[in-house]
Amino acid sequence: MNKLAFFVALRYAHSKRKLNFITIISILSTLGIAIGVAALIIVLSVFNGFSSLVTSFMISLDPHVRVEAVSNTGTAQLDSLQSKIKLINGMSSYTPYVSGKLMLRAGADMRVVNLKGTTEKGLSSVYEVNKYLADGKIFSDNSVTPGIMMGSILADYIGLSIGDTCLLISPSNLEAVIGQGALPLVSKVVLRGTFYSKNNEYDVSTVFISLEEGQRLLGFDDNIQGYDIRLKEMDEAANIKESMQSYMNESDFSIKTWHDLHSDMFSVMVIERWAAYMLLMLIIIVAVFNILASLTMTVIEKKRNIGIMRTMGMTPQLIKRIYLFHGFIVGVIGTIAGFGLGLFVYWLQVTFIIYPLDATKFKINALPVQLQFTDFLVVGAAAIGLSLIAALIPANRASKIDALEAIRWE
Repeated sequence: MNKLAFFVALRYAHSKRKLNFITIISILSTLGIAIGVAALIIVLSVFNGFSSLVTSFMISLDPHVRVEAVSNTGTAQLDSLQSKIKLINGMSSYTPYVSGKLMLRAGADMRVVNLKGTTEKGLSSVYEVNKYLADGKIFSDNSVTPGIMMGSILADYIGLSIGDTCLLISPSNLEAVIGQGALPLVSKVVLRGTFYSKNNEYDVSTVFISLEEGQRLLGFDDNIQGYDIRLKEMDEAANIKESMQSYMNESDFSIKTWHDLHSDMFSVMVIERWAAYMLLMLIIIVAVFNILASLTMTVIEKKRNIGIMRTMGMTPQLIKRIYLFHGFIVGVIGTIAGFGLGLFVYWLQVTFIIYPLDATKFKINALPVQLQFTDFLVVGAAAIGLSLIAALIPANRASKIDALEAIRWE
């Protein structure tokens, strides 16, 4: 019976009738769904592209998981914790670190920077600085004069080149400096290398130094602040965090994934994505109202035909299915057409870059786009689902038509 209802609905959808008001509304509703679906696919692909790009920039020098001691008890347990970190399934590498703010002086220029003390091995294996090396090399822990690395933008701002020296002034003994007139803790360092990660948090304000020198300047003595961990698969970070929390005390340790480190930014991107999705759904909703109007007028126009089908033995449920299938067919046609249009625009952007960006102002030269299969599923299901809902009212009305009355007065 469902096959019969679908066949009749298909005949209604493809019937060769003259171009009238109902036909025009039906065509416009299909086009409306197609445009709405295409707009959603295109906009969501742009959001995907920017999200992927921003994520790659933001976590360029970030670890996948960060374990930080937040109490004296936690600091005392860091050495024993190292053996458990080595056993993490999916762990690629890890490194101890210390971090804090201090003053960098180069000539007459003074800036507050974020100092991060870590090992040379950690720089290459955990932070992967070698991927973003702009000039020079990764500093050696065995250098006579402590070496540092900084972002190429920061180096340009303060006029430093590879081999130049500068001063790092620590606030760790600030109380002694103010109260007793002692000299501040100062370290003369040489710039060994610069990097460009496209993440301003690092390129403009971060300086890497050896772990030992970082401990001395930041007042950690022989202690460390925590461990930065790189995983083989960054998407496993949340699972690793959950596993680590099972044997770590919250009051002693803070465990953060790459997502947690930038949670505010990721939350904003999710909100923007859903806001765009809901706004563009209005296009489809308007088209759906056209489906409701066209099917309602079709029910009126086909009232005599419905009466005849009822007298031939068709049940009200079967009549209802005919109009539901009609709405379904319109939704499917509009959705497929929208997918095709969206894919065409995506292909144009990828192949011919129809929307370029000024590389001197932006970090990219074209509007980024990226397709995700889940977007097609969600958008397609929403468009077809709304089409079915719109067809429900005229379908109910058609199923309640009295056969004798319809034939008598039509």
